[in-house]
Amino acid sequence: MTTIATRRSLLAGAAAFTVAGSARAAPTLSPPQAVGFDPAGVAALNSQMHALVDQQKLAGVVTLLARKGKVVNLDAYGALDAAERTPVRPDSIFRIASMTKPITGVAMMQLYEQGKWRLDDPVARHIPQFADLKVKTAGGELVAQASSMTMAQLMSHTAGFGVSAVYEKDNLAETDLQGMIDKLAKLPLASQPGTDWAYGPVVNIQGYLVEKMSGKSLDRYFQDHLFTPLRMPDTQFWVDPGKVARVSKVHTYDAAGRITPTDARVQTTKPAFLSGSGGLYSTAPDYFRFCQALLNGGELEGARILKPETVRLMRQDVLKPGVKIDLYGPNQEGLGFGMDFAVHRRPAESGLPHGLDSYWWGGAFGTWFWIDPTHDVVFVGMIQNVRGSVPGAGTPEVRANSAKAVYAALKARTT
Repeated sequence: MTTIATRRSLLAGAAAFTVAGSARAAPTLSPPQAVGFDPAGVAALNSQMHALVDQQKLAGVVTLLARKGKVVNLDAYGALDAAERTPVRPDSIFRIASMTKPITGVAMMQLYEQGKWRLDDPVARHIPQFADLKVKTAGGELVAQASSMTMAQLMSHTAGFGVSAVYEKDNLAETDLQGMIDKLAKLPLASQPGTDWAYGPVVNIQGYLVEKMSGKSLDRYFQDHLFTPLRMPDTQFWVDPGKVARVSKVHTYDAAGRITPTDARVQTTKPAFLSGSGGLYSTAPDYFRFCQALLNGGELEGARILKPETVRLMRQDVLKPGVKIDLYGPNQEGLGFGMDFAVHRRPAESGLPHGLDSYWWGGAFGTWFWIDPTHDVVFVGMIQNVRGSVPGAGTPEVRANSAKAVYAALKARTT
């Protein structure tokens, strides 16, 4: 494959997206210097992303940077398909995988505001099938829960369920969310509630609770209470057939280490299993609107999705002392975890450039975002690689490098 050199970049003013045959206004861009960024630093960010495409380390990448509610950079470079070189665009659609989780978390917190549940509620109050779940010890013995798992623990991956790999043979997504609950009700917990952070089925369980508490299917709830109010037309569990040409291929690396597309299919009808953990498709501009609403304290352009105090609650660390986030093996020092977000609590330990109390997550195919209330910054990045979020699995470290570039551009302007 020769060098991909296709670029669609919005640097100033407004442009138009084509969505299912009709025009939709793109975000109006402001000059980076108007909100405190060094333009040369923002250009350096783009150059870094472009170089990864030119070096055949990525097929395509879309990044969006905003501060104080103003988008200063929306850059698309490369291809949706590394083999056919279909140009990537600012409104290209990506599988956002676990970036679905914060959306499910917000849905849960909307129901929290309605008094449907409380943080200290036992989960069994809302899912009676879980009342007598046993805990499997390291020696294989089944023992009682030392204390009942709580809703706060369910929202923070500490309810006692195991990591996803524990359930591979159980095929939790075989039918629907109720089928998942029925299976989990027959399986032991992997740890005592509150004692370990384990990245497993808990957000799919939250999706089940959204359905049960609201009386709506998860896709309908999201549409009515998040995607329509926030004007996110390209975000859903499936892609309208008229939009399929805008969806990125999922890529991997060949034996020579070059980027190459896989044959992963696009979901074009409503799936039976609505995964609140990882099932959504979206675009960078759509996801930005979700993030900006949270940064604004739960409101965007007149649409309120949460109260400010609820947003603050979501980004408070709820982990017990000594419980660490260990997504890829080693503990991620300096971080806490709130309601479906990692939270930057101790910058001196993390070594990360994000501001204190920044909150974020990412997706399995490499998509990433962060919300920084200290510096009033939102960043969204979209790529599409197999194991794209796993360090050392081949995908460049776009998350760390983009953060370094963004805060270097901000520091250069403010010092």
